[in-house]
Amino acid sequence: MANLHFHGHSTFTLSTDDGTKILVDPFFEGNPQGDMAAEDVEGVDFIFCTHGHQDHFGDAVSIGKRTGAIMVGAFEIVGYLQSQGIENAHPMGVGGSWQFPFGRVKMTIAIHGSGVYTGEGGPPLSTTPGGFLFDLGPGQRVYHAGDTALTRDMELLKGQVDVALLPIGDNFTMGPADAVKAIEFIEPSVVIPIHYNTWPYVEVDVDAFSGSVGALAEVVVLGEGRRVYEF
Repeated sequence: MANLHFHGHSTFTLSTDDGTKILVDPFFEGNPQGDMAAEDVEGVDFIFCTHGHQDHFGDAVSIGKRTGAIMVGAFEIVGYLQSQGIENAHPMGVGGSWQFPFGRVKMTIAIHGSGVYTGEGGPPLSTTPGGFLFDLGPGQRVYHAGDTALTRDMELLKGQVDVALLPIGDNFTMGPADAVKAIEFIEPSVVIPIHYNTWPYVEVDVDAFSGSVGALAEVVVLGEGRRVYEF
C-alpha cells in the first residue's frame, strides 16, 4: 500500500508499493509545521522540487548530497543543483513526462513566481514553477499542485487524479474558494490541503474549507494529529 507522509507546509514523502521513497519540496529547517530535522531524513530515492522558493527548496541540496537521491525539477533548478555538487539529477519541463522506475510523472503548469536564492548576492536565479502528477497505477495517481493560482489547465487533469494535494492558503496561491473550483475541474477522490496556516499571510479556516468541498471529494487534513495517509 502506498502512503503520503506530511512533513508540514507542502513537504511530503510519497512511499510506493515497491518501497520507493519520493520526497517532494524538502523544507524542514525553519518549517513551523515540520515533524523532523533535515539531517534525520534517510532512505530517500528521489527528491522532486516544484520550484525554488525557500519554503519548498530549502533543504534540497543538503539532503540530496547526503542521501544521493535523484533530484528532479525544472531544467534551471537542476542546473543550479549540479553547480552545487549534486551528481544525480533529472531535468524536466512543464508539460513533459517521464517513465521513472516507480511510475510515470508529468510536470504540470503552476502559475506562481519562482527563484533560487543562491547566497551570492544579487537577484535570485529565475526558475520555472510547476507541479507533479505521479501515476503509480490505478487508484494511486497523486497530483502535487505546488504553489499555484487557479487555472483552467486543471480541467485537463479530470479523470487522471485520485489524490490531489492543493494549496489553500490564499495570498501567495489559491485560496479556499478557488481550491474548491479546482476540485470541480479535477474531480479527485481525495483532497489533502497544503500551504496554509504556516505563517500569518496564509492563515485560513481549514474546517470551513472542508465544509465547502462537501460531496465533491473526501478532504483529508494532515497535521499534528495525523501525518500519514494510506491509499
